[in-house]
Amino acid sequence: METSYYSYIRAILDTGNITRAAKSLFISQPALSQAINRLETQLGTKILDRSKNPIRLTLAGKKYMAASEKINAITTNLMNEISEITDEYQGELRLGISMQRGIQLLPSVIPLFSARFPHVTIELIEEGSSTLEKMLHDGACDLALITTEPRYTDLHYELLESEEVVLVAAYDTTFAKQHKAGSVIPISAAASELFVSLCKGHSVRTIQDELFARNRFDPSILLETDNVEAAKRLVAEGAALMLCPSVYITQSPEICDKVKCFRIQNMGYKRHFYFSYRKDMTLTRFMIEFRDIVKEHLATQARRICDGSASHLPLGRA
Repeated sequence: METSYYSYIRAILDTGNITRAAKSLFISQPALSQAINRLETQLGTKILDRSKNPIRLTLAGKKYMAASEKINAITTNLMNEISEITDEYQGELRLGISMQRGIQLLPSVIPLFSARFPHVTIELIEEGSSTLEKMLHDGACDLALITTEPRYTDLHYELLESEEVVLVAAYDTTFAKQHKAGSVIPISAAASELFVSLCKGHSVRTIQDELFARNRFDPSILLETDNVEAAKRLVAEGAALMLCPSVYITQSPEICDKVKCFRIQNMGYKRHFYFSYRKDMTLTRFMIEFRDIVKEHLATQARRICDGSASHLPLGRA
């Protein structure tokens, strides 16, 4: 069973049609169509229902993709085990992480990892956590550092840390002057405020949408962005408010000194940060070492905050 067929079908399902899939694969549309036709001829049945928009799998197609995922997992595990036997620790690590988490973690983690495993190459996949979780499920990446509520039974989720989502406003805004830093306020108190919002696919956006819906709150959105750093800086300059994970403030001293943070009444949500991978994948030595390096880095950060040697979340300042 050729692995290229799996990637072709996966691209069609992800993009919704053959033209966009061909573009994402950097091949021509006729070439992709011919490849799918060859596969369907070999199988003696249709695997794609082209009458649907977006294109969907037929029953035979679902069985083909399920079998392909198992074969891919078996192949990956075999190569990992062979690598362990030869003790060379060579290979590729397809690592999923959000851009913001990458900024925080990778400068400290990657140099240590590369020093221990100089022959392992890293393919970095930067997407929102929801997207990365699905990519893990689909077999499109090996490991992911994601913030989510577990959705897939075929994935393993190892908790790295939990964090609070807070409401953030610049010190010199009217809203910040009306409320004491660190106070617990209802989200309805910000009903007349502008918000900066992350785009769909980010776990914070999912939490935000659920919070607003639960409180029958339709916010005015100044800007939607995938860039957490840009969003934080807009808030720090007083352009709007933002729902933001506390860790994104504590680890940004240049932002921390300009904003007040408020706990949200009846929030009911905490973000959980996981080291995640497919249950049917055997972790190599270098994958386990990567996880351990990340865990140690996060533990060191937590100790620094507790010892007062890192910037604290401005929850108790006047």
